[in-house]
Amino acid sequence: MCPICLTGWGNEMTGTLLLDPLIPLLALYAIAVLVVVAVALAIWRRLPGWWLRGLAGFALLAAIANPSIQQEDREPLSDIVLMVVDESASQRIGTRPEQNAQAIANIEAEIERQPNTELREVSLGDGEGDLGTTLMTAVSQALAEEPQARIAGIILVSDGRLHDLERAPALPAPLHLLMTGAPDDWDRRLVVQNAPAFAILGEEVNLTLRIEDQGAAPETASVPLSISIDGEPPLTVQVPVGQDIQLPITLPHGGMNVLQFEIPTAEGELTNRNNASVVQINGVRDRLRVLLVSGEPHPGERTWRNLLKSDSSVDLVHFTILRPPEKQDGVPVNELSLIAFPTRELFLEKINDFDLIIFDRYRRRGILPSAYLDNIRSYVEQGGAVLISSGPEYGSAESIYRSPLGQILPGAPTARVFEEGFVPQITDLGARHPVTEGLDALSPNPDGDGPRWGRWFRLVDVLVPQEAMTVMSGLDERPLLTLNRVGEGRVALMASDHSWLWDRGYEGGGPQLELLRRLAHWMMKEPELEEEALWVEPAGQTMRIIRRTLDLDTGDVVVTHPDGTETTLRLEEVSPGRFETLWNAPEIGLYRLDDREETAVIALGPSAPREFEQTIADSTLLAPLIESTRGGIMPISAGDIDIRSVREGRPAAGRGWIGITPREAFRTAEISITPLLPAWAFLLLASLLMVGAWLREGRR
Repeated sequence: MCPICLTGWGNEMTGTLLLDPLIPLLALYAIAVLVVVAVALAIWRRLPGWWLRGLAGFALLAAIANPSIQQEDREPLSDIVLMVVDESASQRIGTRPEQNAQAIANIEAEIERQPNTELREVSLGDGEGDLGTTLMTAVSQALAEEPQARIAGIILVSDGRLHDLERAPALPAPLHLLMTGAPDDWDRRLVVQNAPAFAILGEEVNLTLRIEDQGAAPETASVPLSISIDGEPPLTVQVPVGQDIQLPITLPHGGMNVLQFEIPTAEGELTNRNNASVVQINGVRDRLRVLLVSGEPHPGERTWRNLLKSDSSVDLVHFTILRPPEKQDGVPVNELSLIAFPTRELFLEKINDFDLIIFDRYRRRGILPSAYLDNIRSYVEQGGAVLISSGPEYGSAESIYRSPLGQILPGAPTARVFEEGFVPQITDLGARHPVTEGLDALSPNPDGDGPRWGRWFRLVDVLVPQEAMTVMSGLDERPLLTLNRVGEGRVALMASDHSWLWDRGYEGGGPQLELLRRLAHWMMKEPELEEEALWVEPAGQTMRIIRRTLDLDTGDVVVTHPDGTETTLRLEEVSPGRFETLWNAPEIGLYRLDDREETAVIALGPSAPREFEQTIADSTLLAPLIESTRGGIMPISAGDIDIRSVREGRPAAGRGWIGITPREAFRTAEISITPLLPAWAFLLLASLLMVGAWLREGRR
């Protein structure tokens, strides 16, 4: 069908003349040429009926061309105005929620007054991760769902802060911004510009901080900055505003150290969501310095030495008594191939350089004076760690317990020593303590009757004070491994010297290396080995909240959101001493957890998300895009605006008004095709014209 057409327009109906030739167009053109030639010949011969001949020829041509009238029944479609409302985190501060509601009501009322116009409202919230305000992505998705030919205008209700301008689509209509905020808004934020992920214990690391003021901020020279590590009471210092601050930090312990920085909320500032920052730095020990003091030689002495020397991160100083003072064999001292050990330097002057001191079957022989042992006691009370691996000598009159160290040791000997085989067992308390928790799972017994460990054959009977913790037991459930806290330090007592049997693989051996590793880490206060701890393992915006405790139950955990609201969570016991729950956080930011005994701080994403890097409303980024569509920027604080219809290509904004461009789109409801005249009518008309030509020419 050839739409060589003439079109007539109406409000709802339109007609088009179509030609649908019965023969190929080339043949039709040839016949038309013949008709023209015949008419020209008739004119040249001066035949009086030439015009009738011509009309008859054209009537035949019309019959062959098969003219029809196509009629369309069109239904007018309404224009669409898109309104994208920014409801991201930065739009929930100050009076912006009320401004959003005011703008929405204003636009809805104005669109209601426009004839044949619909409003499509799209809300933009916080997406996954820290993408910021994806305003152009929301516009692109909204445009993709609507016919472009019906879009009469796009209105953004936002603070103008967006983070995906590069994704702006081609806009088919004017773009307008109704901007939240007020001219006198201001905000203050804390920025941590650089922070290492790892740091060596005992060495200073420098963090760079900066306090920034934005907007119409009052003049302030300095503000108080509080610094807290692992939820401890904060230290407050005055810091200048608008300057980089170099802050030296020395980590207090190994493992993850959570440093929280916070400045107070000033009166009038927009939000305090960016007034705090959390930095997590993993404390790494450069070397673990261990002093091993061996007394009476025994098969386990080399095992202790080999275990400690096998770890490349351990610096071992081994003090062993090879020739006790009472040994009299007549050999001159100047002929002995022994080097005098620097006992005074080690036990008085440099004792605080050691992370752990191990006494392996040591007995009092006058080599270490009481003053040295008393200094070790003070070392523990001030934060040091001492491990006693005892043998029969611990129950004798020469026991190390009968020295100044006895004041801190977690077991008093009864002088009884049992020489019988037994399999070490984990106590009920030990099943909840991180030093021994799950040790039995490393050597499961197929019969299910305790762990599949080898036996030990010696146990020193001790009386354990009430404040100490017995985590392993031996013969007849007597204490085998006892732990205690003394002042700032920690002590441990192994009431047997047969742990080396596990290392040698006797009767299957046992987890001596893992037990020693856990003991050392607990005594050096590694956070992952603390028996009372609350921490969070984040995965995206999902928190796994974990509480470890020696108690049989634990209280609810109160989670404080970044905006100050609170959620109370109940934890369920998943293993002895370990309580957990999974919780989906509603947004990224800084969360605080508290169960009235332990506290924790966790930052999902950055503690001050991208949304809060710049909080003052600003249209600078959107201005070029809006100008390209001849749209306008209207502050909501200036009052309501009017919406007017403007022609395409004309300015679409002015003082107090914005414009939309009517599109006059339609939908074709029905199409009908009717022949202009029946074929017989064209033939009859041609015949009459030819007869008329014959009659006129016959009268001549």
